[in-house]
Amino acid sequence: MNVVFFPEIWDALRAAAEAELILAQTIVDSAGVIVQSADLTICYDERGAKYELPKYVLSEPTNLIRDG
Repeated sequence: MNVVFFPEIWDALRAAAEAELILAQTIVDSAGVIVQSADLTICYDERGAKYELPKYVLSEPTNLIRDG
């Protein structure tokens, strides 16, 4: 069985990951995304396709040197 991933779902997940909690909830709801885990690492679209996000894309980097 081939599962098709849709770019608009990835776009919605990216926007939700970068947004504040209330806006993130609105984004995933309007895109028809079903969030399986509270941290957005496992989500499904309305067709049942699974989208997995690694934790490192959902957190601020800790190993960067700041200028100034």
